[in-house]
Amino acid sequence: MTPSNQKAFDSILSMAQNMLRLAAEQAQSAVTPQMIETELSKLACLMKDYFALVDRDMLVDELIRRSSHTVGMNATLSSGEDHIPWLDSERKKGWTYWRRYAEYMETRIPWTALDALDVATDEVLSQLEDPNREGAWDRRGLVVGHVQSGKTGNYTGLICKAADAGYKIIIVLAGLHNNLRAQTQIRLDEGFLGFATTVENGELGSAVGVGLIDGDMNVRPNAATNRSDRGDFNTTMATRMNVSPEQRPWLFVVKKNKTVLERLLYWIRNRVINYVDPETGRKLVTNLPLLVIDDEADHGSVDTGEDVVDEFGKPDLEHEPKTINRLIRSILHHFSRKAYVGYTATPFANIFIHDRGETQEYGPDLFPAAFITNLAAPSNYVGPGRVFGSSSSTPDDLPLVRSLSDNEWQPWMPPRHKNGYQPRWQGEDRIPDSLAEAIRSFIYACAVRKLRGQGSRHSSMLIHVTRFTLVQNAVVSQVADYVRDLKGRYTRGIALANLESSMRREYEDIFLLGMQRIRSALVEDEKLDDFSWSEVRTVLPDVLSDIRVREINGTAKDALDYAENDTTGLKVIAIGGDKLARGLTLEGLCTSYFLRTARMYDTLMQMGRWFGYRDGYLDVCRLYTSEEMVEWFGHIADAAEELRQEFDNMVAVGTTPKQFGLRVQSHSVLTVTSRAKMRNARPMQLTYSGNLLQTIVFPNRTEDIKANFKVTDQFIRELGPSVDLNDQYFVPDGQKWNGHLWRDVPALNVISFLRNYRTHAASFRIMSPLIADFIDEMNKDGELTNWTVALIGKDGGADEGSCVVGGCLVNMLQRKRTIAHADRYSIKTLISPRDEAIDLTEAEWKAALELSLKTWRNDTDRNEGKEPPSAPRGPQIRHVLGEGIAEKGIPARRERGLLMLYLLDPERSGVDELKDADPVVAWAISFPSSTSERRVSNKSYIANSVMWGGLNEWVD
Repeated sequence: MTPSNQKAFDSILSMAQNMLRLAAEQAQSAVTPQMIETELSKLACLMKDYFALVDRDMLVDELIRRSSHTVGMNATLSSGEDHIPWLDSERKKGWTYWRRYAEYMETRIPWTALDALDVATDEVLSQLEDPNREGAWDRRGLVVGHVQSGKTGNYTGLICKAADAGYKIIIVLAGLHNNLRAQTQIRLDEGFLGFATTVENGELGSAVGVGLIDGDMNVRPNAATNRSDRGDFNTTMATRMNVSPEQRPWLFVVKKNKTVLERLLYWIRNRVINYVDPETGRKLVTNLPLLVIDDEADHGSVDTGEDVVDEFGKPDLEHEPKTINRLIRSILHHFSRKAYVGYTATPFANIFIHDRGETQEYGPDLFPAAFITNLAAPSNYVGPGRVFGSSSSTPDDLPLVRSLSDNEWQPWMPPRHKNGYQPRWQGEDRIPDSLAEAIRSFIYACAVRKLRGQGSRHSSMLIHVTRFTLVQNAVVSQVADYVRDLKGRYTRGIALANLESSMRREYEDIFLLGMQRIRSALVEDEKLDDFSWSEVRTVLPDVLSDIRVREINGTAKDALDYAENDTTGLKVIAIGGDKLARGLTLEGLCTSYFLRTARMYDTLMQMGRWFGYRDGYLDVCRLYTSEEMVEWFGHIADAAEELRQEFDNMVAVGTTPKQFGLRVQSHSVLTVTSRAKMRNARPMQLTYSGNLLQTIVFPNRTEDIKANFKVTDQFIRELGPSVDLNDQYFVPDGQKWNGHLWRDVPALNVISFLRNYRTHAASFRIMSPLIADFIDEMNKDGELTNWTVALIGKDGGADEGSCVVGGCLVNMLQRKRTIAHADRYSIKTLISPRDEAIDLTEAEWKAALELSLKTWRNDTDRNEGKEPPSAPRGPQIRHVLGEGIAEKGIPARRERGLLMLYLLDPERSGVDELKDADPVVAWAISFPSSTSERRVSNKSYIANSVMWGGLNEWVD
């Protein structure tokens, strides 16, 4: 699409969206195809010239897609301490920056998403203080989004509103590298400043983004940084800048870098200070309200120093925080009126900031004491939950992810290698076959997008296989050779017959069929065309000649290329290491080849650059990664989801961020971030209260399986006679069960079973003797003393594969292995969602359903389904059992634990070593929530655990 065609398309789209919104409101119905046709016909009379330049069918498709999107509900935990509510419609009158940003975003996102952005930014802004409020105030909060879900768009909207409200100095801490800082500057140039910050000599750059909508020079904000490689806050700028209160807002986009932050601090102390406290001598800015936005707030900003509080829990006022953390706190500490908002997709580290960490020199730590807001993802967002599934839902085995066995990549790029290593494949200086396949997959994706009319959009491929720059250079060279060879053959027709024949087979038999499967599972309300090989073949030479192979090395140019090629669209294969890992958005990312095994969960999650929005091309996206990574991403999706569920429960009962922080600091989900950020968490003090634990990793040695079966057989015999699993206190209509139930089982029996059952060394979070210790500890408070035990089978006839254990007949479950590990049998998920509701009373069941409905967020990436839940969900069941519902006369039942036992059919496991084994015993435990302060230490179990080395040392 040419620039003029694109402009016409965007103009019609913007007006049509607004007309459709009004039409839908008047009709009090959803947007229909007939409505779209009616509104476009009206516009066609008014905008004949524009309609002549666009494809009307494409307009209709885009409007259908946009009108079908939904956005879930955000959730906020907040503290009203020293906060005066202030944001209302009267206060928002005459706002300029937000009005023009909203208009700018109209063509870029569906109106439902724009409405959601308005609501979300209001929600966050209202948690900050009114910048006009006199006296000293300090608000610190955290906004948790999904990876690649539009956090930059959210904080750009927040900045616009904050500037409208009267915040005068706005500092954005934009990652650790130049390319990320420049990318953020470009986005803020377009969304807030309205001009391209390309020059350093004081001249204004050309109008961009919102500046093209409203070029009024009287409202144009001031920029202290620019988008060039040397555009960070520098000495020249510092000496030239003077800020006075009545001026328009100042924007600083700076790296989290010691030199830059020290320079900024020096400028504040020497050019901005307007008051010295006569008692303390502390230099203060009292006339300029400050807003600090901390992008990727869990990275670089968290104080990883030891002992921020003394043995009595009081702040150590002499503590020396780590450099970046110290400098951010110092900047805040120099302003009497300030707000700090961290943005992250992986909040694990921020929760570990001590809520009482404070020093005399640097002020309080960055704990989000004022608020934590959880943003919901729109329905078109594709994140880890949908790609890898989570414990609540197993995705179809979709071709979106192609897991690579070790022999497909390790001979070329061993997991452990040094800088200077020379990658070789079968003795030759070339890429492995799996990477060649991934590159061809990217070429097909570009071809299909071109045929769909998306040729002028960016398309990217990411290759991330090593953190060493010298090794990256070698990979760049090998990839460029391969692309050059393909280009030469297709443009000159040299030795093409065999290559073309194999590519045709690959496209028709694998890629095209994969597209169709992905569409049927994940794409709704979008009409995406398929193309024959002959159609793809016609555009291949053009596609190949457009592709550039680039090394991403952290310079601002990496980010600028996309902005400068906005009309033609870049086709780029980006190869990089750590500089690629965080923040840098690869526009139009279609294909990823990702081998790097990062050493901590939150970094791993951040490296998921393939998550995000893929409107119009999700079906051509592919991720090539190691089997190990697929497994770990599944764990991370679970861990992140557990934190969100915990959060939702606490929002529902109105707790504060500090209470959430204390809860999470002892949660068994603590295995999700680095030791440094957890500071004193090795050994860790853990609680399993409110958690669901399930075994999903088992040994594949028959003697180990036999030993666990024997332990279980003995355990069940000691329980005595059972009742049928259908004889529960309450069974909803239509439910049928296969299995046995025991009530009032003494804790000692369960503890004994857990001590004798052997969990696999690679089991994630499940160390059965440590869990036994926890139950033992809780018994001291009279909790978890009285157990319900259920032996749960697959519902159906005996032909399903039945077995006798402890004298009880039960059907075995069929769980196929997810990944072919040599030393274990791993499954995705064990329990069914309904299992945690076993033996609830009718009142408990209904109360848990009510809470499930209250905490349902309609969030696509959380596998919640489009419809509200019709049965209670696990986290809410555990909450009701632990807390009770006083107003409904439902008492807490913290003495009751639920142990669920399952037998997995070894014949249907897909594990050859288990062909003649006993049934594989699996179990899950649902712990009611608790306010008990009792914890257990994993000190004596650390050596056995995957968390601290051994089997997977890279999870350091």
